[in-house]
Amino acid sequence: MSINTEASEAMVDLYCKELKLPGLRKSFREVAREALAQGRSHTEFLAACLAQEVLSRRESRLRSRMNQAKFPAVKTLESFDFTAIPDLSKPEVLALAQGDFIRRKENVVCLGNSGTGKTHIAIALGVAAIAAGYRVRFVQVVNLVQELLQANAEYRLPKYLKGWQKVDLVICDELGYIGLGPGGPLLFQFLAERYERGSVIVTSNLEFSRWGEVFGDATLTAALLDRLTHHAHILLFNGQSYRFKESRERQVAATGGTAEKGVVNN
Repeated sequence: MSINTEASEAMVDLYCKELKLPGLRKSFREVAREALAQGRSHTEFLAACLAQEVLSRRESRLRSRMNQAKFPAVKTLESFDFTAIPDLSKPEVLALAQGDFIRRKENVVCLGNSGTGKTHIAIALGVAAIAAGYRVRFVQVVNLVQELLQANAEYRLPKYLKGWQKVDLVICDELGYIGLGPGGPLLFQFLAERYERGSVIVTSNLEFSRWGEVFGDATLTAALLDRLTHHAHILLFNGQSYRFKESRERQVAATGGTAEKGVVNN
């Protein structure tokens, strides 16, 4: 490499750093070698450099939004066993993964027994939404209610609620496992403020007729369901618990198949 080439590369590196072009800074040397070897024009070389910067920024934005989503684990639709939940429409779920329901400010409600994959599907739809350019946030209902109660006690509830307005899709996981007590009206307010303004995915182990047990107020529950289900896709998860099934399979494997017959060695 000539002295002039080294000096030029050093200047490009410096300019990229000053202009905050990390993708270009990382790849311009390789792009330059390829352009020289293939006899590309200056314009083609410039286009290739800028393409690397665009790709770098897109990947950085994706990583940032994945971190902001606060998923407990990353799940995908490819890793979900639809055959285990025959009543769940795979075409409908794949259509939801396109993200049009978010653009239309619609909701998704996942209902079914514990361990049937509701959270898996909710997270997978969230991951797909991020890939489509949307902002997503995952939160368990019990934690959300605690945050709402604290914000209300500290007289900053309006500011707290406003902070969620920039989120395109909120995933509220595990509604129904415990009663909400004084947090019920606050969760109602949280969800009601997103009505036709932003999308929500709610997972619950309870059918709608039992949500009153969680909120403790029949009138409030009816008003919430009216808003939540007005523009909603209802996904039913009727099947055996994944966790129970996996536990059973491990038990059978460990006992050489005797557990399947109800015989377990102590």
